[in-house]
Order: sequence, then structure tokens, then C-alpha cells
Amino acid sequence: MPLHNPLGLSATDTKWLSIVGIGEDGIAGLSVRARDLIAQAEIVMGGRRHLALAQDLVTGETRSWPEPFDPSMAELVALKGRRVCVLASGDPFLFGVGATIARVIDAEEIEVLPAPSSFSLAAARMGWALQDIEIVSLHGRPIDLIRPLLHPGRRILALTSDGQAPNIIAGLLAEIGFGASRLHVLEALGGEGERVSTWSGRDRLPEFNPLNVLAIEVAAGDGARILPLGFGLADDLFEHDGQITKRAIRAATLSALSPRRGELLWDVGAGSGSISIEWMLSHPSMRAIAIEHVPERAERIRRNAHQFGVPGLKIAEGRAPEALHDLPRPDAIFVGGGGSDHGTMDAAIAALKPGGRLVANSVTLEMEAVLLSHYARLGGELTQMATARATPVGSMSGWRPAMPVLQWAWVKP
Repeated sequence: MPLHNPLGLSATDTKWLSIVGIGEDGIAGLSVRARDLIAQAEIVMGGRRHLALAQDLVTGETRSWPEPFDPSMAELVALKGRRVCVLASGDPFLFGVGATIARVIDAEEIEVLPAPSSFSLAAARMGWALQDIEIVSLHGRPIDLIRPLLHPGRRILALTSDGQAPNIIAGLLAEIGFGASRLHVLEALGGEGERVSTWSGRDRLPEFNPLNVLAIEVAAGDGARILPLGFGLADDLFEHDGQITKRAIRAATLSALSPRRGELLWDVGAGSGSISIEWMLSHPSMRAIAIEHVPERAERIRRNAHQFGVPGLKIAEGRAPEALHDLPRPDAIFVGGGGSDHGTMDAAIAALKPGGRLVANSVTLEMEAVLLSHYARLGGELTQMATARATPVGSMSGWRPAMPVLQWAWVKP
């Protein structure tokens, strides 16, 4: 007599792996299909909390994730061909383990049954439309990621790492001028211990359930550090020693670099890091490497990256062109310093992907000669930019011109 097979699976079925989202309500919140996938699995993997939530269904072997967590998923990959179920929090593909698994296992081999995410549950409790708010995961990630989202009148849902995180985030808000914001801490959503409490950004918050989402109604005080959208942030927002691409020139430079989602920028001779920071602020998917040979400036770039909420900015300490060796191939390159050094421009051109954009600025005659030579040989666009600012002249005002900037912009065939 054939064995009963409630899943309808054949020996040739390619979907050997299932990923089941589970909430704090445990088995009660699972569909019949999800329960069957867990019950029929030879091996059930997940965090200890998830395994405990589903323990009454498990008939096979249980394995908790290794510590530290292995992003290569070597243990899971080695189980290919066996019937495996992975338990995950809520929606496995919203800041969850699903994306990590899909990087090493083909999607055709996986069946996924998501549950409501923490963000969905939080939005439902707050009555907020998800499409109209900002969401960010700070679980195991720097809280600085919240900085670019802090615009007056906006609403934010932030998934936190632990019970102390809401107080740490409240402290950051107060420190940078958003202490008037209203904070709602939503704990253990969907479970028996669910609780919602409301606080001010100026309050000292207690410790909460480690499973919490922080809902923020943003309010800005005088002098709040607001990071506007668009290019050309105010120079005084950056820490710098004078080596900074000035606001108007920076806006024109980033326009010429034409950022596209998911791209990688090399910022050669990065100075304060202003170009690479604004590049990364244009979209969360943007990546950048700041190349800087002066140690003090490299440290300054690191501080600026955290102050602007782009802690993922990579820094390569060294002098071009040597420092460019072995870096991931870029989609765009900005040369703001060191371009007149022998071989830097040629190395940058060679590394750039086909269709990639290279933009180089010059304020010196030596670098200008380099750019004119490349323009004559390769074409592109050559632009001279001059700006002037009104400054006091006695009791009146007059124009104080900045050094003119020659810019060469080129797209690699």
C-alpha cells in the first residue's frame, strides 16, 4: 500500500525546500499547507524561537541556525534532495532569511509561504498605509540608517534589534533635533504579549520585549539635522578641512554622474566623501567606495558616512592608481583628487564598465592639461563652471568668485 502523501509530492519534485513564515501566534496563525510542510519535513531549520513556536508540529529532526550565522548557508545547501523546511519570521523576503537562501539555492527549488510581516502588523495597529510611510530594518544594522528618513511630518516604521534599541533611537533623535517626535513601541506583535505604548523622543524609554517595532511620527525642532532630497547638500553639513567639492559644483557633478539604482561608484581622491555620500543617499541600493590616501581624511569620511546615515560606504585607504587594484569594477567614477598623478586616469578608464560614466573635475592647471588631453583623444563633454558668492564689502556687499572648475564627463563605449 502506498504511503499517504498529504503534500502531493513526487520523488522527482524539484521543490525540496520550503520556507514557512511564522508569527508570534505560532501554529494558530499557519495555513493548512504550512502546517503540512512542517509536519512532513525530514529536517526543520530555524531560530530557536521559531522552532519552539512550531514544536508541536515537527516530526523530523530540528536544527537551529549556527552561531555565528553563516550567510553561505553551507549546512542548508548540503541537504539538497532531502525534504527540508525552514522557519522564518513573518515574510521571509522582507528583510528576512529568504533573500539569503535565494542567493545560494535556485528559486525553482523553493516553496515559500509567507506570513504577515512585522511591518504589516505594525501598520495595521497604527492605521498607517504602508505605501505612504518609510520602513527600515535596524535589526543587526546601524541605527544611523534612520537619519536620511527624518523629515518633518513623515512616519517611519523601524524594526529594531533588541529591547534597548527604542531608547537608543530616541536618544539619537533628541541629539540631532528630533526630540519632539512621537514614538510608539509595538511589542510582540501577534502574540499573547502584544503591547503598544507611546512616548516622546525626549523621554528615557525602558527596556521592551526584544521583538518590537518602533513607529515614529517625525517632528523637527530648531536646528534639526534634516538631510534634504536631491543633490547639493549644504557644505556645513559635512565635516571637512576645505577639501570638499562645493555645493553647486557637487550638484552639477552628481547630475553628470547620473546615478542609477544599484550602481557602484568609485570616488577617487574623496576628501570629505561628499560625492560618494550624496551618491549613496540618492537610493538605498546605491554603493560607493571612497579612495583616499590621507589617513585623517579617511577617518573624516567614516564620520561623515555615519552622520549622513550611509554606514555602508566603503573606504579604500591608499593613493591612486595603486589603491584601485582589486576593487570591484565600478559603474561610475568620479576623480576629484589625484587625477594628475601618473596613471590614475588611465587606470580609472580601464576599470570602468562599458556604458559607465566618468566625471573628473579640475581646479589646477596640471589637472586641466590632463583633462584637455583626454577630451581631445576620447571626446565627451567639457564644461567650465564658475561661481561667486555675495560677501560683505565694508557696509555693502560684493561678489567673491570661487576658483573656476573644469569638468570632463565621458561615457565609456
